[in-house]
Amino acid sequence: MPDEPTPEAESSAENDAESSAEKEPRKRNRSFLRELPILIGVALVLALLIKTFLVQAFFIPSESMERTLHGCPGCTGDRILVEKISYRVGDPQPGDIVVFRAPPAWEPETRVAKPTNPVRRAINWVGAAFGVPQPNEKDLVKRVIAVGGQTVQCCDAQGRVIVDGKPLDEPYVYQDDHRRFGPIKVPPGRLWVMGDHRSDSADSRFHLDDGHSGTVPVGNVIGRAFVIIWPPSRWNSLLSTRS
Repeated sequence: MPDEPTPEAESSAENDAESSAEKEPRKRNRSFLRELPILIGVALVLALLIKTFLVQAFFIPSESMERTLHGCPGCTGDRILVEKISYRVGDPQPGDIVVFRAPPAWEPETRVAKPTNPVRRAINWVGAAFGVPQPNEKDLVKRVIAVGGQTVQCCDAQGRVIVDGKPLDEPYVYQDDHRRFGPIKVPPGRLWVMGDHRSDSADSRFHLDDGHSGTVPVGNVIGRAFVIIWPPSRWNSLLSTRS
């Protein structure tokens, strides 16, 4: 008859099995810890690529686009997503809500307090680099009213903005001050932009003497705003209202 295992042998085998079972999770943990920096690096690179070429989030710090976009004092400023693909294959169109870099002659529409703490400044810089929205005095959001080749002026007898001789139907306008201007023919490659809160928007109307009749270069446009993502109570699409 074959030799039966002794109690000592059985105990040793059980200990070896338990030891192997304990080692496996430790090996997996060590493997995960080694891979974690690589995973974080890949995630950061993807975030940077998405922000640079596809979609970027922006914070609205001013009242100039109310009530389409909230930026009022005492309220939760809207966070919006801006897509960059459309303008890589085409130009902004009338009715688009765009984020653009303000021309040098334009004064900041709102002042943003910069942190004095160097650690906080560094955190903000890193956040901005990877797509976390930060208030910026030079990044403005407005609605495109007229594009290169079109003639824009204000106003007709009913206070409506006129583009190429036709009055615009603008249901999004809030507190219109009917400030008169024009007629102005928008140069090729430039845009005439206005805020939806017409009585509180330092837009093209306020920069007629900047050397370009208040128009903005298409090259300054960062992208088209297409959705409000924060706060959740204001989730909404921002698709163009005019063709």
